[in-house]
Order: sequence, then C-alpha cells, then structure tokens
Amino acid sequence: MPKKMRKQDNEAIILATDFRPAKRDKVFYAINGAILILLTLIVLIPLIYILACSFSSPRAVAGGKVYLWPVEFSVEGYRRVFVYPNIWVSYGNTIFYTIVGTAINVVVTILCAYPLARRDLPYKGIIMFIFTFTMMFSGGMIPSYILLKNLGMTNTRWAMLVPGALSVYNMIVARTFLMNIPSDLLDAASIDGCNDTQYFFRIALPLSGTLISMLVLFYAVGHWNSYFNAFLYLYDKKLMPLQIVLREVLVANSINTESIADESSFTAIVGMSELIKHALIVVSSVPILVLYPFLRRYFVKGVMIGSLKG
Repeated sequence: MPKKMRKQDNEAIILATDFRPAKRDKVFYAINGAILILLTLIVLIPLIYILACSFSSPRAVAGGKVYLWPVEFSVEGYRRVFVYPNIWVSYGNTIFYTIVGTAINVVVTILCAYPLARRDLPYKGIIMFIFTFTMMFSGGMIPSYILLKNLGMTNTRWAMLVPGALSVYNMIVARTFLMNIPSDLLDAASIDGCNDTQYFFRIALPLSGTLISMLVLFYAVGHWNSYFNAFLYLYDKKLMPLQIVLREVLVANSINTESIADESSFTAIVGMSELIKHALIVVSSVPILVLYPFLRRYFVKGVMIGSLKG
C-alpha cells in the first residue's frame, strides 16, 4: 500500500476516534456537573447533620454546636429509643409487613399485568378503564373501614396487607414492560407445545428480573413507611408497625414548658427531645437507605419502563 494512502487512512481513523467534545459542550457538562453536585449536597448534608446529631450529647444538640460531625459522642438518644417497651415488637411487625406485603404485591401485580399485556385478551380496553377509574375515584375512608370490619379484618395483620395489595400505577408499569417482550417468543413457544402457563413461568417471568426488582423496591419502601392503615384498622399495640411506635416515643418525650422553671433543666430536656428526634429519624430510615444502593439501578430502569408506550 502506498505511504500516502496509509497516511490518509491513519488520519481518517484518528478523526473517527476523536470524540473530544466541543467547547460549548464542555461548558454544558461543567454547568450540569455543578448543578448535580449542588443537588447532591442539598440532599446529603441534612442526612449527615441528622446522623451527627443522633450521636452527640443533648447539651451539644441544644446548644447548636453540631454541624457535620458528632460533638461529645453519645448514644443516649438510641438508648432512650430502644428501651421503649414495644420498639422491638414494632420493628418485627414492620419487617413482617414489608416482606409479606411486598411478596403479595409483586405476585398480584404480575398476575394482573400479564393478561392485560396480551394482545389477545378480550375486553382488555374495558378492564383497563375500570383499573384506571380507581386511580381517580375511590369509595372513601369510611366505606373502606366498614368493608374491612364486616370482613373481620380490623385489628388483624391482614388489614395491613390486603387493602393495598395492588397499585394500579405499578400494574400499568408492569404491563408496559411485559408488552415489550417480543410476541415472536410466544409464537415460537406455542409451536413447541408450550401453553400459556408454561410460557409465563418459563419465558416471561425469567425475562422480568428488572421489573420484579423495581416492584420490590417500590412496594418495600411503601410498606416500611406505612402508618395510616395502622391508625385506621389496628388497636392492639402488639400489631403496630414501627412508624406508630416511633410517634409514641416522640410524643412521650415531648416538652411541657409550663412545668419547667429551671433554665438548665429546660436546656437539658430540650436537648434530649431533639436528640431523640434525630435518633428516631435514623432508626426509621437506615434499613431502606442500606437497601437502596443495591436496587438503585433497578429503580432507574423502573422509571424508564413507565415512560415507554405499550
């Protein structure tokens, strides 16, 4: 090959592989990076502050000496929280509601979304209209309570699991994902003698790992933070979730300013009350914060799944 042609080929290769951004692109990337760093700090700094306060002394918290690092290291706030009699029982209840409730949610959502993702389902439009109608209109709080009471589900664990067994929004997201599985797979499976049940368990479900992980994250966070159903349907403290008991701890340590005359005592009680508040936030948030990094990529994919048209 002549040297001139080889030189031209080398220049073409260099130009083809030179992906250096233009000057205006560099400015955009710099501004975008600065905004993202700022947003990250806005979210991260309060979390670090709360964590630092929870491990500081009541005097340091009341005096406003804590910023991003514990001052006069102490675990008194956590001790006050965990000596509360029902805290461990409520922790176990919340873990139970989260695990069992999430399993029920995922199973019901997938089983509902799969038939609606099939193009040969009769009256699919009417069924979808009924589902979406419930997103805008509901029976109301009192009819829901009467229904659960007549079913004998009040003051039972089922009151925390059954009413929210299906999220229509998550079902629509799951349906959109399943509709994007190529229909050729179903045709090929049918030719090989695979029925609908076998196709669902052997082909559609194994291809839905991302969808299932996203549903687990969404439902688990919802169950962990759930408290309103417990307010309505539960009376027994042995069935209460963590959020209700943490509220009781906070109310029990609230301040009655009329009964405090000494300024030093007032400062100490205010500091302990604030310390307990920060410890409660950490206790209620740490499990989800620990779980989230492992499922973060599925969360992002789940948002993108919901943006696709079926």
